Order: sequence, then C-alpha cells, then structure tokens
Amino acid sequence: MRDLLNNITPVNIIPPSAATSDNTAVVSAIVDSLGYGSVTFILLTGSLADADATFSVLVEHGDAANLSDALAVPDELLVGTEALAGFTFADDNKARKVGYVGGKRYQRLTITPTGNASAANLGAVAILGHPVNAPTSNPPA
Repeated sequence: MRDLLNNITPVNIIPPSAATSDNTAVVSAIVDSLGYGSVTFILLTGSLADADATFSVLVEHGDAANLSDALAVPDELLVGTEALAGFTFADDNKARKVGYVGGKRYQRLTITPTGNASAANLGAVAILGHPVNAPTSNPPA
C-alpha cells in the first residue's frame, strides 16, 4: 500500500506569516522526534523582495528539550545538504528540503539572511517519519 498519510506527522515550526526584513536569523520551534526515526524539514518561501539577499540554512540537534546543548548536525546525519536547502532572492514561492537521520531527540532549523533589507516571507514544516506506532493521528496531535 502506498500510504504516506498514516506514517508521518507534520509540525509547523516556522509559521507561514514569519517575515523578516533584515538579517536577523529566523529560528524554528524545537522539534521533538521521540517515537520517530526520521525528520524532514520543508522550507517554504513566499515573496522575497530584496534583489541581492541570500538565505543559508543550519540544522542543529541535541538531547536537552530546550536545546541548550545544541550542536550543528554533521553532514553524515543529513539527507541532502544545508547548502541545497538554502535559497536566494530569486527563489520566490519555492520549497526546499533537508532530512535528519541522527539519534538526538531534539532538532531545530535556522534560516539566516544576508543582504536582506526587504520583506522575506518564510515558513517551515518538520515532517516526522518512520513512526514507532502507526497509524499516526489525523489531524496531528
């Protein structure tokens, strides 16, 4: 059976209304991946108004619920790369992705603009996959 719905849980980690108009990093909510074997981050762009802005991506993980022990995720624990998840001003209304397969319980995503002086509309969702218990609830808890 080709059922994905009952085997994932989406978590809104950067609300779609999050717009930044300077170079302040946008830090996601912390993802608790307890009970799941993988996390995929989906980054969404809306209108990116500044004509020379770039946006880099960082994935961090740790064992503390508040990520006070946060460390950058080593490349070998990512599916895809942070560089491929990044984007520029030319990427209006696009989606990017990067996956995490490490063993830490908590993760977060940071999007850092450079050269951004206008409204940049961003959003992100974490897709928790490979659940220990399926089917997952719908709507997600």
